[in-house]
Amino acid sequence: IHRILSEKKHPPKYLFLENVDRLLKSPSTQRGRDFAIMLKSLDDLGYAVEWRVINAADYGMPQRRRRIFFLGYHKSTPLYKQFKKAEAAEWIFEKGTIATAFPIARTSTKMQSFDIKDNLVALSENFNLGEKLSPFQNTGVFIKGKVHTIKTTASYVGKRTVLGDILQKESILNEFYIPEEDHDKWHYLKGAKKETRTSKSGFIYHYNEGSMVFPDALDNASRTIITGEGGKSPSRFKHVINTKNGLRRLTPVELERLNMFPDNHTLLEGISNTKRAFFMGNALVVGVVKKIGKVLSEKIMEA
Repeated sequence: IHRILSEKKHPPKYLFLENVDRLLKSPSTQRGRDFAIMLKSLDDLGYAVEWRVINAADYGMPQRRRRIFFLGYHKSTPLYKQFKKAEAAEWIFEKGTIATAFPIARTSTKMQSFDIKDNLVALSENFNLGEKLSPFQNTGVFIKGKVHTIKTTASYVGKRTVLGDILQKESILNEFYIPEEDHDKWHYLKGAKKETRTSKSGFIYHYNEGSMVFPDALDNASRTIITGEGGKSPSRFKHVINTKNGLRRLTPVELERLNMFPDNHTLLEGISNTKRAFFMGNALVVGVVKKIGKVLSEKIMEA
């Protein structure tokens, strides 16, 4: 991304990026280093940044999927100038694009502020060395070398879509129903475990694992879809629902709906149902992207 931006004659005025939320605390040896490098890279390229970890289900969407979204504003834009003039808390809680799209409430934690001034090599080698916790909270801004970050919670009152709402009403192909002879395997994988295991090398170890809700609750937003969602083989992480015709896995259309894609968005020639499920495990809840994009567009027009 840094290379693409640095080689452009006319760099984009706005950037919209996304990643898994553990980005804020990776790697384990230097918590937050990777994100600090990203922020400093964008700073070097003339961008101010705001970020937030958003769980789509906190805002009424059908899947519990937590991701970090961050926006970059180039110094040549009117929104950068507004950003620069605003107090950090004002931008984080009221005036920022993400705050406008997805309102938040304060927590008991205080705003933390610190500088990122080192060059990228020094950051890579020294940032947060020896510390156990990342300095980055789930919400923050970065402009002209200064970080302001605070832990926030979602503030939402409105309609909530749950797993039961997105299920297909029409008849479902038999391939998605779980044969009765496989039920015990599914129950074992989804259940709690406290057992002694032996590795291939002969090492004996104790394995503990908590139970999962099985079948999946229809009155709540779904668990996060993962790339291994597809296929008939029993799995701890695949979704299974109870219907009048028995236990079954989710269909590709239902998985698309959990990410708020149009029905049959992944129905393409030569693409199997297993691959369609993989696509959705790798995708985003597009309702989050759409809302942030809409608010950003409005702010650009108003600026």
